[in-house]
Amino acid sequence: MEIFSSYNLIIEASVILILSFLFNGISKRTNIPSVLLLIILGVILQFFLKYFTSEQVNFFPALEVLGIVGLIMIVLEAALELELKREKMVPILKSMAIALIGLLASAWVAALVLYQFIPDMSMHSAWLYATPLSILSSAIIIPSVSGLADHKKEFHIYESTFSDIMGIMMFYFLVGRLNPSESGGIGIFAGNILLTIVISLIASYAIILIFQKIKSQAKLFLLIAVLLLLYAIGKQLHLSSLLIILIFGLVIANMKLFFAGKLSVFLDTKKAEQIYHELHIVTLETAFVVRTFFFVIFGLTIAIASLWSISVALISLLIILSIYAIRFAVLRTFIGSDIFPQLFIAPRGLITVLLFYAIPQEAQVATFEPGILLFVIIATSLIMTWGMIRDKKKMKTLLDEVDEEFDALHKAYEPEISEPIPLDLEEKQGPDELGTDEPGERE
Repeated sequence: MEIFSSYNLIIEASVILILSFLFNGISKRTNIPSVLLLIILGVILQFFLKYFTSEQVNFFPALEVLGIVGLIMIVLEAALELELKREKMVPILKSMAIALIGLLASAWVAALVLYQFIPDMSMHSAWLYATPLSILSSAIIIPSVSGLADHKKEFHIYESTFSDIMGIMMFYFLVGRLNPSESGGIGIFAGNILLTIVISLIASYAIILIFQKIKSQAKLFLLIAVLLLLYAIGKQLHLSSLLIILIFGLVIANMKLFFAGKLSVFLDTKKAEQIYHELHIVTLETAFVVRTFFFVIFGLTIAIASLWSISVALISLLIILSIYAIRFAVLRTFIGSDIFPQLFIAPRGLITVLLFYAIPQEAQVATFEPGILLFVIIATSLIMTWGMIRDKKKMKTLLDEVDEEFDALHKAYEPEISEPIPLDLEEKQGPDELGTDEPGERE
C-alpha cells in the first residue's frame, strides 16, 4: 500500500481536516480540548504508519514550519479580538502582570526540579527546558473559553497572548545568554524590544495605508505574506518578531484610536474595516488548518513509551503541582476569590512544543526525557477539561435553582391572580367596582 502517493496524501489531509471540524463540535459540547483529540489522532496514525510501512519519515521540518505559521496566525487572531479602551486598561495590565509573574515563577520552580532530578543538567539548560513548560497555550485557550462570561474570556485572551509573547522573548533571551559576548546584556535586550515596537508601528501604518488603496479582491493572502516576511526578517535580525504581529493586529483592530486627530484624513474607514473583517475570517480559517496539522504531526512524532517511566511521571507531577500552586497564589492576589475556572485553565501546547525543538544543540541534555513534555501537555489539558466541565455543571445548577425559585414564586401568586371571579358577583358589581371605568370618569 502506497501511503505517501499524491492522491492518498490528499485523502488523508482531507479526512484529518473533517475530523478536526468534528472535534471542534465535540469540544464545544464536552469541553474536551480539540487539541487533545488531535494529538490522540496523531498517536493512532503513528501506529497505523508503523503497521503499513517501515519507512522512517522525518516530520520535524513540517512541524517547525507549521508551528511558526500557526503561532503567527494564533497571535494575530487574538490581537484582532482586543479592544484598546480606557476602561480596559486595568484588565489588560492586570492580565499582563499575572502572565509575567506566572511565567517567571513557574519557570524558576520547574528549572529547580529539572536541575535536581535530571543528571548532567546545568542550571542554564534547566531554565531553557523549563521556559517552554511555563508558557500558556493560546492555541488551546482561545478556542476553549468562548462559552465563559465576557470578562473571564477577555482575561484569558489577554493572559495567554501575553504569556506567549513574553515566554518567547524570555526563551530567546536565555538562548542569547549562551554566548553573552554576542547577545549583550539586559540593556541591549530592552533596546531590541523598543526598536521592534517602533518598526512594528511604522510597518502597521504603512501596511494599512497601502492596502486600503489596492483595488484587487485577492489581497488578503498578500497581506499575510507581508506579515510572514516581516516576522522572518525580524527573526533574522534577532528582533522580537511576535511583537510585530501583535502590534499590527492591535493597530488594525483599533484603527480609530491609532488614526485619531489629524491622522484620520489618511484613513479610508470603510475600506480599512473591510480589510479587518476579511482578515479576521482568513486568520481564523488559516489558524484552524495549521493548528490541526501541527498537533496531528506532533502526535505522530511523540514517543509513547516514555510516558510509562517512573522518573518522567515524578518530574512531570512536581512541575504540574508547582504550576497550579503558583497560579492559585497569583490569581488570589490579583483577582480575589472568583478564580474558577481560571485556576484550571493553564494548558501547555503549541509554543511549548515549538520552543522545545528550538533549544540549541549546545544546551541540549541527552538525559532529558521528551515524555515530560507530553505528560505536562496532556495533564494540563485534562485538568482544564475537568475545570471547564465543573464550571459548566455549576452554572447549570445555579440556573436550575433560579428556575425553581421562579416557579415556586409563580405558583405562590398564581391562585390569587388566576382565581376566577364568581359569575353572580360579576353581575352585581358595576364598572367602578371592577375597575373598568375610563380615566377621568371617576370623581
